[in-house]
Amino acid sequence: MRNRVFLLAVLSVLLRMAGAQYTTALPGYHYEFPRDHFNHPDFQTEWWYYTGNLSAADGHRFGFELTFFRQAIDRDRAKSSAWDIHDLYLAHLALSDLDGGQFYHAERTNRSGPGMAGISAIQKKIWNGNWQVQWQGDDLILKAYDDRFSFSLQLHPSKPPVIHGLDGVSQKAPGRGHASHYISLTRLQTTGTVRVGEKNNQVTGIAWMDHEFFTHQLEPGQVGWDWLSLQLNDNTELMLFRIRRKDGSIDPFSAGTYIDGVDHSVHLQASDFSLTPLGETWMSPITSARYPVRWRVEIPILGFSLELSTPVKSQEFSGHSKFAPSYWEGAIAIEGRRGPNVIKGVGYLEMTGYDHPMEIAP
Repeated sequence: MRNRVFLLAVLSVLLRMAGAQYTTALPGYHYEFPRDHFNHPDFQTEWWYYTGNLSAADGHRFGFELTFFRQAIDRDRAKSSAWDIHDLYLAHLALSDLDGGQFYHAERTNRSGPGMAGISAIQKKIWNGNWQVQWQGDDLILKAYDDRFSFSLQLHPSKPPVIHGLDGVSQKAPGRGHASHYISLTRLQTTGTVRVGEKNNQVTGIAWMDHEFFTHQLEPGQVGWDWLSLQLNDNTELMLFRIRRKDGSIDPFSAGTYIDGVDHSVHLQASDFSLTPLGETWMSPITSARYPVRWRVEIPILGFSLELSTPVKSQEFSGHSKFAPSYWEGAIAIEGRRGPNVIKGVGYLEMTGYDHPMEIAP
């Protein structure tokens, strides 16, 4: 959904008023790559999520997140200065030291200015300061730096892009345009370097990319979501999300996608699966939000019965801005069965709206 995480509650009233300036996600959209890996300025909100599970040569495990957001502010063509704010660019960076029990995160906000942040199909690049994704052919080069940690990673897609939803849209609520265009690269073979403090670690693993663009906001009564990317050791993947409602029920527009080992995808509707917290929670000392950190996933039509857990419970991204909601985004381990067969895997879990209701759709 990824759709997924930071819902830019920033300037939410202004954004709702300005929504008529922008295109909505409608059925029948014609996807084209590499064009659709980059910017869609006709839509109000757009984001790119990169997450993954990595291991060093000594077995030490890490999780990473690098996320770029573009939030449209103004489309007045009369404003042509490099300093006029047409879009706000935000980025989130996180590293989970899964065996060290530490979680590091950082954030930044920029206008485009003279090259400060942006998305360029010509340069094949997405960047915010010195955090960037550079496409080189089919590969993606991720580079991000913080005083406490950094990483430089090369991601190679072993499967083609997946289009989530039906007829080109991931529907989030009743009504035409109450949807997003949602693309994933679900199995990215990853190599590179992760630095923690002064130590450099050569790592390998698998990553996931989500790219979503839309204009629709959350409906009244929709307060947050739980989202999963699961990469299983039988070369299959799952994306699942459930939208939570104010009355405690699960929204019928919750959905998912199953990707098999030969790259075919199957749309899952809300009645096809269940995501159930198993009672183990972690309470944030910063926001006092209480997050479920152990889950069961059941997909009877595919034979899946899975349990999800995390070695590091404190993977909350608590933003510094009072306008920006906090969320939990972290690496998870998967164990369970598919029919009679034992299955394992890794993935990422995102949980939003546990500190206060969200404002913008996943």
